[in-house]
Amino acid sequence: MYYGTPYDESELAAYYTDIRHGHAPPANLLEELRERYRSIGKSPLNEITFSLARKLEAELNRRLPRYPHGLPAAPEPRDLRGDARVYVGAKHNAPFIAGAVRQMAEDGVERAVALVAAPHYSLRSIAEYRERVDLALGELGEPFPVRFVQEYYAHPGYVRAVALRVQRALWRVRDAERATVYFTAHSVPERAAQADGGVYPRQVEATARAVARRLGIARWRVAWQSAGRTEERWLGPDINDALREDARAGLREAVVAAVGFPADHLEVFYDLDHEAQQTARELGVHLVRAESLNDADDYVAVLADLAEEAWYEEEA
Repeated sequence: MYYGTPYDESELAAYYTDIRHGHAPPANLLEELRERYRSIGKSPLNEITFSLARKLEAELNRRLPRYPHGLPAAPEPRDLRGDARVYVGAKHNAPFIAGAVRQMAEDGVERAVALVAAPHYSLRSIAEYRERVDLALGELGEPFPVRFVQEYYAHPGYVRAVALRVQRALWRVRDAERATVYFTAHSVPERAAQADGGVYPRQVEATARAVARRLGIARWRVAWQSAGRTEERWLGPDINDALREDARAGLREAVVAAVGFPADHLEVFYDLDHEAQQTARELGVHLVRAESLNDADDYVAVLADLAEEAWYEEEA
């Protein structure tokens, strides 16, 4: 499952309305979002997610014994699909999560593992995905059980994959020893973060610390991005504020890694490649963004590990 993004500009109003729980956005906010999408060209999130799903299905079937009991009869010449199937459901656009669950029931799925393309648990992300799955299952009369993967912020393969990309980004700065590495994730309201005991910021911090430890990075910190347009306080500091604060203390080179976002999309391209880069240029800071995991094979392997662990844990 993933957040979703419009396939073209004509879907933007409906998409934004869904994000706002059915309330149409004010015209100025809709236009602001439209301009952000135009500024980045196009978000590739849908394409990345479907590519990731196809690769994950192939990897799971590669790991499974293809004919564990032998062939009792001749299959059809093109009957090559494996036993593992991957379905895609988005939170805010088609194919919606409810539609994916309904299709699974129609296909005769007997049990499933649910994965969200977000490493860290929060009430504003993973919990909401779970609610949508549970609601869809309830409306269908609970056709099959689901094992839900809550988080994978500390999975060794995930930490290794992020560290590799941070290391590559550090190759692009002149003095890696003096550069600061910023690990970012989507901000949430402070009230929401406190509601579950601060699990979300602690997990983001744990990911950052694990990557920094693996690479021997001395200068690093967690910053936040993509805060909502509401009156309440959101987790901070924002990445732009963190850059300004550190520039006053002498920062001249930096790397930013969006550990809360495995895939490239609007909030990576606009918030980091546009806004944060603009802030860095104004401050005279050389800022390099670490590449996202997207549909890379090492990330596919992490998701396959998680699916397998959940599947066989459910059987035990």
